Amino acid sequence: MSVPTIAQALLQAQSRGLDRLDAQLLLLHALGRPAQDRAWLLAHDTDALPAATQAALDAAVQRRLGGEPVAYITGHKEFFGLDLQVDARVLVPRPDTETLVEWALSLRPHPQQILDLGTGSGAIALALKHARPDAQVSAVDASAAALIVARANAQRLQFDVAFTRGSWLEGIHQRFDLIVSNPPYIAALDRHLKDLQHEPLQALASGADGLDDLREIITQARTRLQPGGWLLLEHGWDQAQAVRDLLVQAGFEDVQSRRDLGGIERCSGGRWAVPGV
Repeated sequence: MSVPTIAQALLQAQSRGLDRLDAQLLLLHALGRPAQDRAWLLAHDTDALPAATQAALDAAVQRRLGGEPVAYITGHKEFFGLDLQVDARVLVPRPDTETLVEWALSLRPHPQQILDLGTGSGAIALALKHARPDAQVSAVDASAAALIVARANAQRLQFDVAFTRGSWLEGIHQRFDLIVSNPPYIAALDRHLKDLQHEPLQALASGADGLDDLREIITQARTRLQPGGWLLLEHGWDQAQAVRDLLVQAGFEDVQSRRDLGGIERCSGGRWAVPGV
């Protein structure tokens, strides 16, 4: 039996139903090479694939065909230029969430006291600390397992972020210039949840309309923001108007939304009123 080449292994993986990018990422993982080495695959497409590597690739392909995210299989996901370690204890960071980070970084003056709620892998908090090393960044998550992942990422990247276990802002008494969050926002009975079965449900679903956690954060944030401080929230593709309404009703000013690269209003936020202004 002939030994397959790298090119043949990729074609075989694609013939089983994988898209080309997933096949490349899984093959690089099986080869022990970084995800950025896709050009290397092209340059070595006629190289023979060792039997052990083929076996590792076959196992990874089978997991992917079962719906498991590539990031869980490889253990890595890039977010805002950072290589994060992820597994089934946390959500896989999405490119859409970079919209929230970009908005936070555009605020003037630069917030110095920042809090990330529901930090998961630490993606948002670590991206903000990387871009604003002078800021004091804190992060909260209700999951002890998720915090293990977030703290490990912070330690590996050597970023000084203070992590705390808790339910949103309960037990947090400090006031912040900026609070950011990518909370659960999918309706509990949404049919799309079945496509996310490998990721932690508690980080995805939030009540009958998907807004329960967003309501709670908006209510609590009023007493945890400095005057003029910002609350920025990620939400579902069709929730922007509802979130803006909640912010206005809670007394926030300058309420607005930001679109992701697909043109969808992905994040909404507002500024806590400055007394006398």
